[in-house]
Amino acid sequence: MSEASPAKDSEKLGFFARILRFIREVIVELKKVVYPTKNELWTYFLVVIVFVAVLMAFIGLVDLFFGWVAGLVFS
Repeated sequence: MSEASPAKDSEKLGFFARILRFIREVIVELKKVVYPTKNELWTYFLVVIVFVAVLMAFIGLVDLFFGWVAGLVFS
């Protein structure tokens, strides 16, 4: 038996049938999602906040340095 390819299936289905199939497939995929626990979510939140704070400090220091160098060069 040969199975029809997905492209041929979508050609056979009407516009609204394809939309309904898409919605059904989205629901099936959403049922596979594993949501983090409260503790995991809190941990991820803290990691992101610390990472952003470190990047802000680094970029701020680099900006201060280049501002200082520009002040020496152009003044």
